[in-house]
Amino acid sequence: MVKDHSIPRSGCLEKLNAYGELININMMYLQRKMNRQSAQFSLNPAIIQDILTYAKPLGHNEKPANMNLGFGFLYYGLVRSLRPKHILVIGSGFGFSVTCLALGLKDNNEGQLSFVDPSYSLTKDGPFKTIGGQNTWSSPEMVHARFARFGVDGVVRHFKMTSQEFFASYSTRRLPKVQLGFIDGSHAFADVREDFLGMYRHCVKNSYILMHDTNIYIREMLNHSGVKRWLNIVRDRKDMFEAVDFPFDSGVALIRVRRHTPWDPES
Repeated sequence: MVKDHSIPRSGCLEKLNAYGELININMMYLQRKMNRQSAQFSLNPAIIQDILTYAKPLGHNEKPANMNLGFGFLYYGLVRSLRPKHILVIGSGFGFSVTCLALGLKDNNEGQLSFVDPSYSLTKDGPFKTIGGQNTWSSPEMVHARFARFGVDGVVRHFKMTSQEFFASYSTRRLPKVQLGFIDGSHAFADVREDFLGMYRHCVKNSYILMHDTNIYIREMLNHSGVKRWLNIVRDRKDMFEAVDFPFDSGVALIRVRRHTPWDPES
């Protein structure tokens, strides 16, 4: 009589389930190990020094003497904590805000940044179009080289146009909603107003908008800047916005969209 040495079917299933669980545990361990290995924190001393040297912050409460990025740490930290999928920046002289925000996206391993700047030059376009512009973004090669220095050239997409032109074509470009915005273009009241409203139209509830230069009182008094004036209008709509102002150096305000509904400030 030949003995049956086969394992009962129920026993096979139990062993297969046990092997499957063991494989899953090993896969989870390997995934965690890979995640730890790929984790990044870009703000090392070398890159901080490069940011201060080449991205040339102005009015961001920076202190180069002790490697302090000032508000730059705030910009980076907001991206790491909020984890936005799409950031929109309007205006930047040498790319300080763009770089700090883009490094946060890079270290999050997700997201894109749209950067709008027509690259006006004080010498070429005159004082009525720009104040202190340096024509930094005049060619794709210049843009790529500047952001490649910080390893964020694959994160940033530059639109060489005015913000009005950009918002007019926003939908046709199929860009995502803005989850984090930064406004630092023309400081004339009408332009600040239009930049904010244009950005707001493409925000969602709990989007955040940063406004730079909220603390330049002399220019405000001379009607050369309207950032603070516009911020006060936004603050009055407590049903729609929540705002905090950091009145240090040139100042920056952080505004949360509490609810997103059509808004006409004139009504």
